[in-house]
Amino acid sequence: MNGSELVIECLREHGTDLVFGYPGATNLALYDAMYRQTAVRHVLTAHEQGAAHAADGYARATGRVGVCMATSGPGATNLVTGIATAMMDSVPIIAITCNVTVDSIGKDSFQEIDIFGITLPITKHNFLVKDIRELRGVMDAAYAIAAGGRPGPVLVDIARDVTTAEWTDEMETAYRESKRADENHDGRVLSADGNEDAFGVTAHKSDLQQAARTFRNVLRRAKKPLILVGGGCIASGAEEIVQELAAKIDAPICETLMGKGVCSGTGDRYLGMVGMHGTHAANAAVAECDCLLALGIRFSERVTGNRPDWCSQAKILQIDIDPAEINKNVAVTAGAVGDVREVLTALLPEIPGQTHAAWMMNNTKRRAEELTAQRAFYEDKSTIALSSRWVAMLLDDVTGGNCIVTTEVGQHQMDIAQNYRVHSPRQLLTSGGLGTMGYGLPAAIGAAFGYPGTRVINVAGDGCFRMNMNELSVAAKYRLPIVEVVCDNHGLEMVRHWQHVYYNDRYYQTSFEDHADYVKIAEALGVPAVRVATREDARAALTRALAKDGPMVIVCELR
Repeated sequence: MNGSELVIECLREHGTDLVFGYPGATNLALYDAMYRQTAVRHVLTAHEQGAAHAADGYARATGRVGVCMATSGPGATNLVTGIATAMMDSVPIIAITCNVTVDSIGKDSFQEIDIFGITLPITKHNFLVKDIRELRGVMDAAYAIAAGGRPGPVLVDIARDVTTAEWTDEMETAYRESKRADENHDGRVLSADGNEDAFGVTAHKSDLQQAARTFRNVLRRAKKPLILVGGGCIASGAEEIVQELAAKIDAPICETLMGKGVCSGTGDRYLGMVGMHGTHAANAAVAECDCLLALGIRFSERVTGNRPDWCSQAKILQIDIDPAEINKNVAVTAGAVGDVREVLTALLPEIPGQTHAAWMMNNTKRRAEELTAQRAFYEDKSTIALSSRWVAMLLDDVTGGNCIVTTEVGQHQMDIAQNYRVHSPRQLLTSGGLGTMGYGLPAAIGAAFGYPGTRVINVAGDGCFRMNMNELSVAAKYRLPIVEVVCDNHGLEMVRHWQHVYYNDRYYQTSFEDHADYVKIAEALGVPAVRVATREDARAALTRALAKDGPMVIVCELR
């Protein structure tokens, strides 16, 4: 087989049956290899950035490694935003690009770009393959690195002539012998170049014993414990043991944006999201707690705000798979390095059971008051006007939490985070760390392919919709069950709000005055669409969209 056929074989061996991408001159051999087989399916997106976001959405929804492909030059650079998005949110994707031939690299050849160098800061690891003998080992390592430890994106850039070079039986034999030797090397895992690499991180037994003693001592004295969950809990599948922990120490649970779904939005212990866009109940609990268990979070400034004053009354206990995150942004009393689920499994028997009735009652009361206010807003009959907050509540009401929801970035994203009750992990897919406009629609496409037949709703602002609305053509082509809800306020609502707060109402370049007709645009791309301006019409349109086959766009006129 040749190098391209070997790449496809490696994808198949690692369980990848779906790739998102876009062909070009340097990766045509890969596409020819895909043409001649049926095990790996290819989805042609409208833009390479869409391919990267679709692979990301597929990975977040399924927990599997997502794969995207692009050609050299602009094809490769168009993946960059999607790769960076995955890096910031610890999403396992592999981006496969093809470069010019080996003897043309470094000579400013047509559509040559140093995508290896460009992506060094935004990948967990990357490879430039200039020898066919390295290819299989690189592909194996790419999967191990992307999914192991703290997940993240890996770039594999393959020289064009490597994709057409012959992979011989002798090379295969040598590779398998080398692999066996690596696996027997004192139980350690070796990277493609033979160097030891910590693809997975598990806390050492003695470290866990020390952490258990500290955790036990702190929790025994705690009167107001609080659990804060992040994306690391979802990556490790820790939702069940987090609930066991909360019940054992009788503590409420709050979340970061990336941790939504670890605790059901309807759970008795659930307080909501923390941070600058969080709920009053969650932020008040952080301010008052005397012990915070931070599980799989990195303490971003959106969570903490002014860090010296944040959670200042509490002893902080942190568990994270990435040792670099311990004490990086917030000083902690004690930390344990490892997979959240594995560490909690080891620690839970050592942690004393407790009850904190008054503390739980106060937090439950605050949360109930918030929910009462939300319900009153949602059921208010004095207005028929739409807002992104009301639209988020409508989605929660109509779907009952039985859909995968993706979002773009902006005010609508925060309204979903505050008002849409996520019931389980991997039901809300959103760009948290990078805040990528245009992420949601291609991510919805990836999720729809990851769970065929499952209804996916993407919530967008009109600014975000303009970024990647061309991907509607993909939803139309494959008749994907995607509902695109566009919150149209004719501008960039969140940025405009900042101009109001910080720049004395000097509004500039945050209003859309071109009067683009999103309904006609959607229909031109093959997707039926409707514009609604009242609550009654919005409910009817959403009910209709959820009942029909294929995609639909609902443009909500906000006031």
